[in-house]
Amino acid sequence: MKANKLFGFLMIVLGMTAISCGDDGNSITDLAGENEGLSTLVAALERADLVSTLDGDAAFTVFAPTNAAFDAFLEVNNFSSLEDIPVDLLRNVLLNHVVAGTTRSGGLSNGYIPTQATTAISSKNIDMYVSTDGGQVVLNGQSSVTGADLEADNGVVHIVNSVIVPATVTTFATTDPTFATLAAALTREADFTFAETLGGSGSFTVFAPTNDAFGSLLGELGVSALGDIPTETLAAVLSYHVVSGANVLAGDLTDGQTVTPLAGGTFEIDLDSGAQIIDGLDRVTNIVVTDVQAANGVVHAVDQVILPGE
Repeated sequence: MKANKLFGFLMIVLGMTAISCGDDGNSITDLAGENEGLSTLVAALERADLVSTLDGDAAFTVFAPTNAAFDAFLEVNNFSSLEDIPVDLLRNVLLNHVVAGTTRSGGLSNGYIPTQATTAISSKNIDMYVSTDGGQVVLNGQSSVTGADLEADNGVVHIVNSVIVPATVTTFATTDPTFATLAAALTREADFTFAETLGGSGSFTVFAPTNDAFGSLLGELGVSALGDIPTETLAAVLSYHVVSGANVLAGDLTDGQTVTPLAGGTFEIDLDSGAQIIDGLDRVTNIVVTDVQAANGVVHAVDQVILPGE
């Protein structure tokens, strides 16, 4: 009996010790504060009033830029210090490094993940493209993970070597290898401004053809390479995939909806057999991926290059 009482007493003491340790745990901001190379990040979190968010009950994955990464960001954007960055801008840039839930490096794979950054043009959070090719994690084609899986009580921190700016439509087109041919088309001619336009302000809805879609187009046109398509034709075709002044999510599409793209003319949405586009030549194209949200617009992948009418 005495032994049982002693055992019970020890269990209570051990339980109290565990609770005490949990109270003095290592939060995400605690972890960053203990790393001298992340001192600018800590200062930025404090200025943007995000410390309480990252120290709360929710679990997060944080891609943490180094001091050198912040120095480069300040220089490129002509800020002399963190104090020069408008708080709203700083907050959204920082939230672009934060993903809900705990995702260790082994759980990352090629594709899109939603960040906690937001855009005024959509109800969706801004996405980030993750590449794990060659065993190296690269985010939005601009920032590499240099230190992975630093464990905090409420999530995990991965150190990155540059500040991850919220993606534009052009970021996704030029970073996701699914759109490599589209990227080549957007930048083929010296006087093309498509990449610059889709990387700027405003809101755009882009129906982005995959590499296979462009491959099918070459066969359909009887040409062997993208360079064989006349400049004027290519420009008209690219413009036919872009709707300006709108951030149209998949849920906003309606059956029989008429869409007016930059190129002029129209195409029609058909939802009878899944999300499809009936283009100016009455060809049927499937929308195969939807709602990839950028800061300045949304991207939907299509399995065929859509063509304007004659």
